[in-house]
Amino acid sequence: MKSRNLGSTGLRVSAVGFGVWTVSTPMWGITDKDYGIRLLRRALDLGITFFDTADVYGDGLGETILREAFPSHRHEIVIATKFGYDFYNHPGLQPGQRERPQDWSRGFLRKAVENSLRRLGTDYIDLYQLHNPRMEAILKDDLWEELDALKAEGKIRVAGVALGPALKPERQCDEGIVAIRRRRAVPQIIYNLLEQPLGEAIFPVARAEGVPVITRVPHASGLLEGHFDETTSFSPNDHRYHRITTETARKAWLIDGLKKLEKLEFLTAGGARTIGQAAIQFILAEPCVAAVLPNIYNEEQLEEFAAAPDTPTITVAEYNRIQELYARNFDLDSEVAAV
Repeated sequence: MKSRNLGSTGLRVSAVGFGVWTVSTPMWGITDKDYGIRLLRRALDLGITFFDTADVYGDGLGETILREAFPSHRHEIVIATKFGYDFYNHPGLQPGQRERPQDWSRGFLRKAVENSLRRLGTDYIDLYQLHNPRMEAILKDDLWEELDALKAEGKIRVAGVALGPALKPERQCDEGIVAIRRRRAVPQIIYNLLEQPLGEAIFPVARAEGVPVITRVPHASGLLEGHFDETTSFSPNDHRYHRITTETARKAWLIDGLKKLEKLEFLTAGGARTIGQAAIQFILAEPCVAAVLPNIYNEEQLEEFAAAPDTPTITVAEYNRIQELYARNFDLDSEVAAV
């Protein structure tokens, strides 16, 4: 597994990380904690050393599962976790998987970090991220003063912002740029072959400021894994069922994505990489990206994605072709017009 510097923070992370939400919430179909622990341990065996979780995942399970998976490997792994959602007073999955209330007070931050440290079984957090903050939190000076105090105390090493929810890219562009310029915070963003608005806005600023970026959802919620077809459906527990709220919209999203996927077959010609691996390599072509966080929910995927950095890199010609297709919406507008 190749690794990259997390900017100038002194941290070094595996180019492919593990997003712990898949094994600590029911949103991906994994309800067996022991299986989740096996996946996490296998990930470390494969060279994945960067694990991204949040206190709200499974109301704490996303952190305790890391402690159980790695009771004696703390020095080998980099842990990122998040805070901000008040699941203490609003426990359990919310109806429709809606967001829980957030609390950005200094007192809540102190409570959150101490509880995360206890659940993780560690005395420091490598990357501590505001979880889906709005601009109000990014501009809240006393919150960032408290984060600086936690750094001075050695309880956190680096502060960041995990931007979301998924359906608000325009707002997140502004939030990411301000977080970089004003706070020098490490942003975590959604970015992939089919969803590029955040990267287009944030990457140039991150490059100019020397701030690293972490990306998630590299496979466009599964479209770029290469396993969907026109019969694919999602259960009511699946997060995609709630992200796309009607069956008609879900079917349209699926068909649109499959048509785009057909246009990307040149990336897998010759069999040197899968489309899932090409999707990761596309993101790693961006210099300011420190790590990619694919959604991992079975061992076959884990093996495939962990091997992605060792597959052929995206060539300049391939990259340019991808971007030309993206700029033309993969020529799907003309197909619709022709119909």
